[in-house]
Amino acid sequence: MIKPKRLKPGDNIAVLSPSTGLPSVFPHIFECGIRNLTKLGFNVVAYPTARMAIDKVFNNPKQRADDINHAFADSNIQGIIATIGGNDSARILKYLDPHIIKANPKFFMGYSDFTAVSVYVNQLGLVTFNGPSVMAGFSQLHSFPQAYQDYVKSFLFDDVSDSVLPVFSHYSDGYPDWAEPSNEGKIHPQQRNDGPRFLQSSDAHGGCVSGQLFGGCLEVLEMLKGTQYWPDASFWRGKILFFETSEEKPTIDYVRYWLRNYGVMGVFEHVSGVIFGRARDYSNEEKALLDDMIVSVVAGEFGCDQLTLVSNLDFGHTDPQFILPQGVMAEINSHLRQIRLLESPFEQC
Repeated sequence: MIKPKRLKPGDNIAVLSPSTGLPSVFPHIFECGIRNLTKLGFNVVAYPTARMAIDKVFNNPKQRADDINHAFADSNIQGIIATIGGNDSARILKYLDPHIIKANPKFFMGYSDFTAVSVYVNQLGLVTFNGPSVMAGFSQLHSFPQAYQDYVKSFLFDDVSDSVLPVFSHYSDGYPDWAEPSNEGKIHPQQRNDGPRFLQSSDAHGGCVSGQLFGGCLEVLEMLKGTQYWPDASFWRGKILFFETSEEKPTIDYVRYWLRNYGVMGVFEHVSGVIFGRARDYSNEEKALLDDMIVSVVAGEFGCDQLTLVSNLDFGHTDPQFILPQGVMAEINSHLRQIRLLESPFEQC
């Protein structure tokens, strides 16, 4: 995989909108995120789509792609972070320039609808990053525990090779109404985190499996199936898939149908493991039912009872979320009940 250079204080970070133009609707939330990125030490460069009116962003998928192309081409830009997610970034893929992107690897991060762009760039051979966006994550950074703020700084600026993915003591489902200016930077009340749930593991190799990380938001990945942007059958071998559900809270049955489709494609027979982010807005009872369903599909319907499955991890649409570098080798250790990166996601100088 082609890795970006490690970020450092003083670097220029492009912010842009691959998905929806929510910064124009909630400018106070957006500007709070910009301030927090600046406090981390970055120089923030807002590209045209960052503050563009929401209807203009929607009606101009090519302009969204142009912002990404230009940010990758600009040697003065060291990183790119999405403003927010949405639901139609798949529309911009045909306008992205693969030659420009591949020739200029750099830090590229977002989550949710950003998945469509992230997996496209990843399949060009670049490491991409599933993590907080400007409005959902960085805007609320000062409301998270100091341990998380320290984690983000360390991931961005320090050596994170051979590092265990963190487990945070508490989590929050979403944010108070952004239409109310007083809710700037706030999160919903925190709940205690009972940690990762190791649903199933392999008996071989001491319960350890490894593979390249690949995945994102389940609903967004559905938009790519059957298109030229979907990986071919050989791609899945040796991967560790990471899946998460959005704030729209898809039903357990819908998640069942999506996972069943991966089973029909033979994906579960080729990957090393599947990890799931905490499902947002699910009750504890619903989370238990979701876990049971995952096992029933993977092991019950497709006979993959030795495939390592882990749920309730700190990534996706709950906060705080750790950063998953897509394309980097990782290991799931069921005995130690931990997941760790086996290499740095950044180019080693």
